[in-house]
Amino acid sequence: MKNSTLATRLAMAAVFLAVIIYFGFSAASYFTDPYTATLAYSFYNTKDELFQNANIRKAFTLAMDRVELNEMCFSGSNIPTYGTAAVGQFAIALLLEICHHAAHHSDTVHAGKWAACADWCYWDYPLIELDGKTMGIIGFGRIGQQTGRIARALGMRVLACGSHPSDSGRAIADYVELDALLAASDVIALHCPLFPETEGIINRETIRKMKDGVILLNNSRGPLVVEQDLADALNSGKVYAAGLDVVSTEPIREDNPLLTAKNCIITPHISWAPRESRQRIMDCAVSNVKAYLDGKPVNVVNLK
Repeated sequence: MKNSTLATRLAMAAVFLAVIIYFGFSAASYFTDPYTATLAYSFYNTKDELFQNANIRKAFTLAMDRVELNEMCFSGSNIPTYGTAAVGQFAIALLLEICHHAAHHSDTVHAGKWAACADWCYWDYPLIELDGKTMGIIGFGRIGQQTGRIARALGMRVLACGSHPSDSGRAIADYVELDALLAASDVIALHCPLFPETEGIINRETIRKMKDGVILLNNSRGPLVVEQDLADALNSGKVYAAGLDVVSTEPIREDNPLLTAKNCIITPHISWAPRESRQRIMDCAVSNVKAYLDGKPVNVVNLK
């Protein structure tokens, strides 16, 4: 029991030390709230002791595409599924805000517009019903499927484009090729990882293949989108609206063309951040490090 307690304390110390080394004390302050958690990947070197391994500085990021693989060791433990529900939920939240502009209308009511209105109701934007419309999801892993389930609950037909079709995916969506998805979808949601083959997947050419008035959602990775091309499409009306939780450079640059584009909702990369998700990250990060210290690593990703 004493050895187990010591191992747990050492694991917590390793996590805390790594955050300070790599991100500084501001990131380490996540630990002051028991319901929050830091960014996490728990990488280890199979030949070196954990505390002697300089790669522990690279231990805290949320996705493989954020890891500089050429600087990493050969094996590591990741944190799977911590944000599946939260990120899928947030994609739909962006969509519903585009469809109803609830925050805008609440602000206008508080500003006195409804009290001064001659009629019993008003709306400042077109209101959109999703039932019967088609959502196309690019990248249909855990998060894409979660978004698809919610879309189906809203009465939407779901199309999917993914590199690994699965039975669980087929239960939610019809798998189609990318061009077919682009042509048929009223709403397109990005849930694919950032790889060389997916970088800039939304660009002038792919936008041209979309329906006029399509809605685009991206709470996956900013560089999936060529931002100037999307801004041009929003301003021309080819794309009716975009809901984005990620951009190519974060924090966002002041000259990002999407800041001045029409009908573009941008949030500061918070899809992953509900307390429940952050607690899940912390719990799994500590378990990963403790398992490594016990000589039984879990959630292993091989980078060979």
